[in-house]
Amino acid sequence: MADNKNTNGSWQAQEEGFREICGLLEQQISPTSDKSKIWQQLQHYSQFPDFNNYLAFIFAHAQEKSVDIRQAAGLLLKNNLRSTFNTIPPANQQYIKTELLPCLGVADRHIRSTAGTIVSVLVQIGGVVGWPELLHALVKCLDSNDLNHMEGAMDALSKICEDIPQVLDSDIAGLTERPINVFLPRFLQLFQSPNASIRKLALNSVNEYIMLMPTVLYMSMDKYLQGLFVLANDPAPEVRKLVCSAFVQLIDVRPESLEPHLRNVIEYMLQVNKDSDDEVALESCEFWSTYCDSQLPPENLKDILPRLLPVLLSNMAYADDDESLVDAEEDGSLPDREQDLKPRFHASRFHGSEEGEDDDDDTVNTWNLRKCSAAALDILSNVFGDEILPTLMPIIQSNLGNTNDEAWKDREAAVLAIGAIAEGCINGLYPHLSDIVAFLIPLLDDKFPLIRSISCWTLSRFSKYIVHGSGHQEGYEKFNKVLMGLLRRILDDNKRVQEAACSAFATVEEEAAEKLAPLLDIIMQHLMCALGKYQRRNLRMVYDAIGTLADAVGGELNQPNYLQILMPPLISKWQQLSNSDKDIFPLLECFTSIAQALGTGFSQFAPPVFQRCINIIQTQQLAKIDPVAAGVQYDKEFIVCSLDLLSGLAEGLGSGVESLVSQSNLRDLLLQCCMDDAADVRQSAFALLGDLARVCPIHLHSRLSEFLDIASKQLSTPKLKENVSVANNACWAIGELAVKVQKDVASVVMTVISCLVPVLQHAEGLNKSLTENSAITLGRLAWVCPELVSPHMEHFMQHWCISLSMIRDDVEKEDAFRGLCAMVRTNPSGALSSLVYMCQAIASWHEIRSEDLLNEVCQVLQGYKQMLNNGAWKQCMSALEPDVKEKLAKYGV
Repeated sequence: MADNKNTNGSWQAQEEGFREICGLLEQQISPTSDKSKIWQQLQHYSQFPDFNNYLAFIFAHAQEKSVDIRQAAGLLLKNNLRSTFNTIPPANQQYIKTELLPCLGVADRHIRSTAGTIVSVLVQIGGVVGWPELLHALVKCLDSNDLNHMEGAMDALSKICEDIPQVLDSDIAGLTERPINVFLPRFLQLFQSPNASIRKLALNSVNEYIMLMPTVLYMSMDKYLQGLFVLANDPAPEVRKLVCSAFVQLIDVRPESLEPHLRNVIEYMLQVNKDSDDEVALESCEFWSTYCDSQLPPENLKDILPRLLPVLLSNMAYADDDESLVDAEEDGSLPDREQDLKPRFHASRFHGSEEGEDDDDDTVNTWNLRKCSAAALDILSNVFGDEILPTLMPIIQSNLGNTNDEAWKDREAAVLAIGAIAEGCINGLYPHLSDIVAFLIPLLDDKFPLIRSISCWTLSRFSKYIVHGSGHQEGYEKFNKVLMGLLRRILDDNKRVQEAACSAFATVEEEAAEKLAPLLDIIMQHLMCALGKYQRRNLRMVYDAIGTLADAVGGELNQPNYLQILMPPLISKWQQLSNSDKDIFPLLECFTSIAQALGTGFSQFAPPVFQRCINIIQTQQLAKIDPVAAGVQYDKEFIVCSLDLLSGLAEGLGSGVESLVSQSNLRDLLLQCCMDDAADVRQSAFALLGDLARVCPIHLHSRLSEFLDIASKQLSTPKLKENVSVANNACWAIGELAVKVQKDVASVVMTVISCLVPVLQHAEGLNKSLTENSAITLGRLAWVCPELVSPHMEHFMQHWCISLSMIRDDVEKEDAFRGLCAMVRTNPSGALSSLVYMCQAIASWHEIRSEDLLNEVCQVLQGYKQMLNNGAWKQCMSALEPDVKEKLAKYGV
C-alpha cells in the first residue's frame, strides 16, 4: 500500500490493496472464520495511513461486491474514525468526507443508512464547522424530490438530531443563521410525505428538540401540533409511537403548549392505549404517569377514569410473547446462564438521616406495557385515592372469580392490580384488608408459578397492616400464616417464585423487626435450606434476606443455638469464593449486617473476616497499578464492600476491633482509599475513618494530620457540590476525630469552619444530612477549640442555631451544644445579635439527658438574662413563640 496519488495529486485505490482488504472483510463476515486472526490482520492494515481511504472507496464504489461487504467496510470505517480521526492526514479526511456524501442518495437502503451513521459520527467528532459541504448537500437532498436522496439525508439528520442536537442549534461562523432554522421548517413540511420512513425520520428529528426548545420550534409550535394531530392516525405504527412520544415529552416540559388541546390529546392517548401495536400502546401509557407528575390539574383525567382503568387492567395481563413466561417455566435446579446474572450495585455506606432509597425491585428486567400499566395504576391511585375503587374493584373481583386455567393471566393481573393500589387506596381498602389478605394467602400455593410469585409481592405491599395487626389473636394468626407461606415459597422449585418470595420476605422483615424474634429458629432453618438449594443469581436474594433479618432482630441473634444454624453454612460459602469473584459482594454485605447485629458476639468469627477485607483492598490497590502482578482486574466495588464490612466490624465489636487494627496496615490502606479518585471509595473510606475514630483513635494518631487534611479538602466548594455523600461522611469523620483527639485537631479547625459556614448559610438547597453533620461538627470543633472558633461566632451563629434546632435529640446533638456553651463562655458578646435563634435552638430539645450539659445550658441562659438586664431580655423573650417560651421556663428563665 505505497503512495497511491495519481498525477493530479488526489488519492486512488490500487487493485492489489483493494483485493486484499475485500478478501479480509469477506472473511470477517463469514460465520466460520477465525475472528481473532482476522482482527490481527486488520490491525496490521490499519498501520497504513490510507487504510481508511480504502474502506471509504470499497463502501462507496465496490458495486460488484455484495452489500454485506460494503456495509462491513462502512462499519469498520466508522469505528476507526471514532477512535483515530484526528490523527488521519487532512487530505485523507477530506477524501473520506467527499466519498461519503453521494452515498446518502444511493439506491440501496442499507448503504444509505450506514452512510448516515458515519456522517453522524464525523459531526460528533468535528461539528459542522469543518465540513461546510455537508449542510449544503443535506438541504439539496431534502429539496430534490428524489425519494432515495430525501430518505438518505433524513436518516443522517435524524441520527445527528438524536446524538448531538445542540450542534444544529448553535451559531456557526460563516453562516447567517443556525442550521436548525433551515432544517426545522423542512422537517415539518415532510410530515406530509407519502413515504412512511421519511415521515418517521422527520418527526423523530423534531421530537429531539422538545427538551432544548430552540426559538424556531417555539415559534412554530402551532404548526408542529397541527402536524402531530394529522399524524395521530398514521397507518405506520412507528409514526404513531413517535406522536405519543411527542405528547408525553410536551406534557413533561411544555404543558402550557398542550393546554388548549388537552381534552383532544387525553382522548387520543386513551384510544392508542388500546393500539394493536404494543409499542404504540406502551408509549401512550407513559402519558398517564407523566401527566400526574406535571403541574396540570388532575381533574382533567377524572372523566376518563371509568374508561382508562379497564384498559390499564387489561394491559397488565402477561402478553403471550412476554419473556417472563419462558423464564417462569425454568426449573430451580438448573444452573443459571451467564446472561441471567444481572449486574448488582452496592450502595456505599452513608452517615446521616437521609439514606438513599432502596429500589423495591432489584431486577433490571425490560420495561414493557404490563409494567408501565401497573406503574400508571399505582400513580393514579396515589392521585385519586379511593375514587378509583368503584370502577376498579368489580373488574378485579370478576377476574379473580374466573378460576379456569385459561384465565390465569387475568387472575394474575388482578393480583398485581391489588398490589399496585395498595398504597394509594389504602383508606378505601382498609375495611376489607382482612378479607384481601385471607384471599391472597392460598394463592401462594397456586399451581401457576407466576400467580405464586405475584402473590408474594402483593402481600408484601400490605406488610405494614399485616405486622401491625399482629397484636391480637386473629391478627397474629394471619401474620403467622403469611410468614409461613412466604417461607414455603422461598423453598419453591421455581426460580422466579424463589426471587419474589425472598424479596417479599425481606420487606416483611423490615416491618416486623423484633416481632420476628420468637420465630427465628424456623426462619433461619428455611433460609439456610435455601442457601444450599439456590443457584447463583438467587443466592444474592438469600444473602439479602439474611442481612435484613440481622438488621431487624439485632442482638436477639446473638445466641449459641442461632449462631450454630447461621454461621457454618455462610462460612462455607465464604470459603468457596475467591477474592476476585463478584459473587462475594452480597456475602460481604450480609456479613456487615450480621457483625453489626451480633456486636461483640461476632468476635469469634472476626479475625479471618477482617484479614480477608485487608487482603482484598491490598490486592485491588495493586491491581489498579499493575493488574498482571495482582493477578486480577481492578474493580473498585471490591474495595467499597470491604471498607463497609470493616465499618460494620468496628461498629459491632467496638473497642474489641482494636487488637485486629493494631496488627494490620489498615491505617495506611485507609489513607490511600481516602485519596482515591473514585467518589464511592472515598465515601466508604471516610465512613470507616469516623467509625475507627470512635473506637480506636490511637491507631490513627501517627497520620492524623494527613487524615484531617484530606478530609477537610472534601468540603471545599467545588468538591462538595459534585460529591455530597463524600463531603457528608468526611464532615462526620472530622467531628468524630475532634471529640477523641481534642486539641490535636487545631491545625484544620479554621479551614473546616470556613467550609461548613457556607453549607449552613445555604442549607435549603442542600442535602439534609450534610447540613445536620455540618452543624454537629462545627459544634464539636467549638467544644474542643473554643478559643479558635468563638472570635468568628457572629458570622455563623444565626444559621448554625437554625440547623441545630432541626436535629433530633441524641449524643451528637449533646456534643454540638457543649460547643455552643464553650463558645458563649469564651465570647459572650458574639451571640448577642442571634440570641432569639439560640433560644429557639435550646427549646428544640425534648429533654437534655446529660446532667452536666443541662447545667451548662441553664448557666448560659441565666448569664444572658443578667447581662442584658430586664429591658433587653424581655424584648428578646417577646420575639419568641409561646411554646418556645414555655419550653425555656424549665431552664429557670
